[in-house]
Amino acid sequence: MAKYGNLSSFLVLCILLGIVGSTVGQLQLNFYAKSCPQAEKIIQEYVQKQIPNAPDCISTIGCDGSVLLNFTSKIASVEAECPGVVSCADIVALVARDSVVVTPFLFREEVPTGRRDGRTSNASEALANIPPPTSAHTIGVSHCPSFSSRLYNFTGDWGKQDPFLDSKYAANLKMKKCKSINDNTTIVEMDPGSSSKFDLNYFQLVLRRKGLFQSDAALTTSATTNSFINQLVQGSLKQFYAEFGLAMEKMGEIEVKTGSVGEIRKHCAAVNS
Repeated sequence: MAKYGNLSSFLVLCILLGIVGSTVGQLQLNFYAKSCPQAEKIIQEYVQKQIPNAPDCISTIGCDGSVLLNFTSKIASVEAECPGVVSCADIVALVARDSVVVTPFLFREEVPTGRRDGRTSNASEALANIPPPTSAHTIGVSHCPSFSSRLYNFTGDWGKQDPFLDSKYAANLKMKKCKSINDNTTIVEMDPGSSSKFDLNYFQLVLRRKGLFQSDAALTTSATTNSFINQLVQGSLKQFYAEFGLAMEKMGEIEVKTGSVGEIRKHCAAVNS
């Protein structure tokens, strides 16, 4: 099991859960069983309704979270059921789980809850400290500006292509998708042929130098991460799901606020006045 423990730790480095924000041990399963027993069901049903309306944004965070979570107000049905009870941090954690489940996922992981929201909110600080998601690219799409420098202007050298990107894949992208570095609208699957399925195809593409982003290619430049990717690809899909679930749980316990620390925000975009 040590091998799989390392794999889940690797996935923790690779998967961005989002805004959950100084004790860990007080999170628990079914935290809202008495205070808001329908909360998880309401959130799950909300996600199931929202995903079909925005299939291009299907991911664990979904278009910066705007599709799955309205940051100017909470999910209205949750607030209507239990005003001021369920935190925005827990809503994000539960949405992250449920948006993966609808891809479909083999099983639905239990998510410990009980997080409280922080009393500070600084967008620039978040941008400076939250790393870009890596290995979450097994589902979803991207626009050309997110990776076109790898095709046309790698390391600032005009006309130079990223040598870690498969040349045939790059040529196809330039011919059929991002036909110029100025293309800001074309959508490209992050995991071609499997962008709506949460599976291992992404990792197989990375090993073939067909990961869309530079952060994908970077995973193969380290002997450690390259070994982990090979272990994932050689393992079963069920084992991958189990490791992903464990990684998400670990990520969801980083720097959480519980008990009397923090607050329950009325509006997710701003601290309570």
